[in-house]
Order: sequence, then structure tokens, then C-alpha cells
Amino acid sequence: MQPFAELLDRLVYTTARNAKLKLLEDYFREVPDPDRGWALAALTDGLPLRLPIRKTLATILEPHVDPLLYRLSRDYVGDTAETVSLLWPDVRANAPPPSIGDVVAEVSSASSREFPRVLERLLDRLDVKGRFALLKLLSGALRVGVSARLAKTAIAQSFGRAVEEIEEVWHAVTPPYGDMFAWLEGRGERPDPGRKATFRPVMLAHPIEEGDWQGLAPADIAAEWKWDGIRVQLSARPGDVRLFSRAGDDISGAFPDIVQAFAHTEGVLDGELLVLRDRAVAPFNDLQQRLNRKSVTGKMLQDYPAHIRLYDILFDAQEDVRELSFLERRVRLEAWYERFLPSLADVSALVPFAAFSELEEKWRQARENGIEGLMLKRKDSPYLAGRPKGHWYKWKRAALTLDCVLMYAQRGSGKRSSYYSDYTFGVWKTPDELVPVGKAYSGFTDEELLRLDRWIRTNTVERFGPVRQVAPGLVLEIAFDAVQPSSRHKSGVALRFPRVHRIRWDKPAREAETLAAVQALIPS
Repeated sequence: MQPFAELLDRLVYTTARNAKLKLLEDYFREVPDPDRGWALAALTDGLPLRLPIRKTLATILEPHVDPLLYRLSRDYVGDTAETVSLLWPDVRANAPPPSIGDVVAEVSSASSREFPRVLERLLDRLDVKGRFALLKLLSGALRVGVSARLAKTAIAQSFGRAVEEIEEVWHAVTPPYGDMFAWLEGRGERPDPGRKATFRPVMLAHPIEEGDWQGLAPADIAAEWKWDGIRVQLSARPGDVRLFSRAGDDISGAFPDIVQAFAHTEGVLDGELLVLRDRAVAPFNDLQQRLNRKSVTGKMLQDYPAHIRLYDILFDAQEDVRELSFLERRVRLEAWYERFLPSLADVSALVPFAAFSELEEKWRQARENGIEGLMLKRKDSPYLAGRPKGHWYKWKRAALTLDCVLMYAQRGSGKRSSYYSDYTFGVWKTPDELVPVGKAYSGFTDEELLRLDRWIRTNTVERFGPVRQVAPGLVLEIAFDAVQPSSRHKSGVALRFPRVHRIRWDKPAREAETLAAVQALIPS
């Protein structure tokens, strides 16, 4: 546990990507199995532990720390693991610090009634850094600025491999990944997905920028609509059909209708998951009703009918076709679709154009047609894992902006735990009533954050636990992608993908937008 604790401590205070990679590479090379595998699982959200950690911590800490002091400390620090690691009595039991393997074994074998005592004993064997690492490990929320992709990149670079090789075998291995490390160190065979319906690394696009157009010729480019759903991969083998998000998460349980529709097929397909009614794409908010669920009801299947719009093929039955050009894969995709004709699916149509000026006109009409934008793909591009330069481009419709009023603020987490950096903003329902329409956590500089934090502390009118209500005096220009109905907001609407575009220190709050103006932006 101590090497892992040291790793987390250094990652928290390291901001540069390459420096984080170096820390991770050293750790994966030097730490033995199974600890490095369990650490990798924690960094990639694959640790098979789901525990009532916050409730348990409050229970076991109460005999040592006054509950009010704990709540105030937690509110000030902004992180449960850090708060408990500092407040826990430093009794330091005679037993040596546990390894991560010890922790996983003890916690996994403990019943729900035994877990509080097990956790107490583990905390007693660790110092402050160790306790912090233990609680982060068990909570599954490390928050050290390391994505799953970065962790896989570190594994690859540690052993002289390409990250795509790691992603190819990722769904053929399970924590603590002993067989994968054996392969990387030359002690074993490459893990083989075999006949399993496994996830394959996806190809991603770059946002198109002004300078990119100079290197593009209309004759070399195929265009498709960018549909407003979520990117998915459908992997089908005889008797085994899986639906994955673009990050490789298995979301099959939430979409049994899609799984059933592809039960007779074989191959690996790339596409967009949508809710479709009467052949029209429903707002993204409808699709959200089915996301992040382990199972769905019959009524939900009926109310939010899922559909996949296919636009690429990776495996035609068992044949890997990723090295073919886009146009060749397109022919294979259309033939595959005609061969199997899966219900709840269609093939995304290509957008015809002769010149980019003609394509730009279509792009300008995207918003009124309820489409997110355009995808531009080189006709000769193979299907490459990751985000390779110069192959695929996404041309999203321009963002909308609204002037909103800051209503509430809450301290952030990690490096922002001492600053009010999470903002709830609203618009005028009546001349005297503001109603919230969203939250923003980004879009401002560190210097602007300091000024915002000072303003919030000075203009607080009421506190609700960690949340401060402020006087309606500051206007935030919010950039966002769309407006959708929302039962979670008192206003009945929510902005999609909101971020702070500008801080309007100069604008009176009374001149911010009205709810009626926001409602008018909801797609019909």
C-alpha cells in the first residue's frame, strides 16, 4: 500500500501529462503482482469493490471525532478521504502496512456487518498518506488527474508497446491483470479474446480548425451527419452480443432490445445510439433516460425506443477489415447490413457535396434540423485506434450563448477544494424570480477563479451546507450546445454542455435572459 500511497500523493501535485506518465511507468515496472494490477484497476475504474464507504466512515469515526467537527472539516477540506485520513487517530498498530492485494482480499471476504471492523484495522496499520490511498482505493474515486486512457498509455510505454495493443487485449483480461503483465514481460502468451464479443479500440475525430481546410480537397472527403446520440460499438458473436460505449463500458444491460435485434448477426460495428420515433431522432434528453442503468422496464423500452445508426465496420463476421480504406469499409458495411438486416438499425447516409461551400450551407442548417453537425472522413483512411491526425474531422454546429445570473456556488474538489468553483446559474422567470437552468464547472482561468471566489464570499446571502446562495448581481455568459426539457430544474429546462464563456462584470443582472427566451430555444 505504501508505494501506491506515494504514487497517489505525487500524482495529486503533478500537473504535467508527461510527468504523470513517468510516475505511472516507474510504478508499473517496479511494483510486483498483484498490487500493480489492483492499482491499474483502481485507475481505470475496474476495481471490483462497491462499498458503502461514506456511511461506514461516518460510523467508525464518531467515537473518535465529534460529528459536527467532522462535518465542518469535511466541508472545509472538500474531500472525504483526505478529511478522514487526517482525523483518524494515529495509533499505528504493530502489524506491518497491508499491501493492496491484502486490502482487496480482506475487504472482498468481509460481510457487510464485518466491513466496519475490517476498515478500522486497516486504517490503524497506515500513516496519513496510506490512509488517504486506502480510502481513495475503496471509494473508487481517485481524482488524481489520470484517465483510463493515460493509465493504459503508461502500461504500454512501460513495456515498449503501443497503447492500441493494450486496448486490443483489455477486454480479454480481468483485474489484477496477471496474464497481461506476463505477456508484456515476455513470460506468457498474448491474451486472446477468442470467440468472445469484446470491445475494440475506437477511432476518434479531431475538431476541424481553420487551418485544416487548406489540406483538404472535396474529392478526397466523405461527409456524414453527426447525430446527437452517443458513440457505441456493437460486438456480435454466435450466442454473444455486447453493446459498448466508446470508452469500452459494457452498456448491454440498459439496451436489451438492441442486443436482441443483433442476436442473429456476427461482426463488430461502429455507430451512434439514438432514440428514434417515427423515423425521427428524438432529443438527447430522451436517450439519457436509458443511460447508466443496469436494467430497464418494459415501459421504458416502449417510451424510449433505442436505435443504432451504423457508420463503420471493424470486423465483417470474423474478418478484420480495419486496414481497408473508408470507402471499402463502407461497401462492406452496406453489404453486411443487407445480409443481416437487423431491426432497430440503419446505415447512416453519406451527405453529397461537390464543393466545401455547398457543404458549409448544409452545416449552417444543422441546428434547425436537430443535427449536431457534420463528420468529414478521408475516403482512403483506414480504421485507426485513438485520435490520429488528418483522417477524421468533426464539424460541430456553433455554440449558443445566453447571459445568465449566478445563483449558487459550491467548493470544488482536489486542487479546487478551497475555492468556490462550481456554479449554478439561472434566468428570470418573472422580474423578481430567478430559476436555475444549469451548472458550470469550466471555462474560466485560474485568475478569474480567484476573483469569482472573492466575489462569492463577499456577496453570500445564505448557506445551505457546502452551498452558498449569492445576491443576484453577477452575470455569466454561458456557452452551451442545446436546451432540453428537465424535471430536475425548477425552470423545467436545462442547458446541455454548459460552460462559462465570459464573465460579464459590466452587465447588470436585470439585463440577463428570461425563461421565455430560453424555452423558445427548445427544438420543436
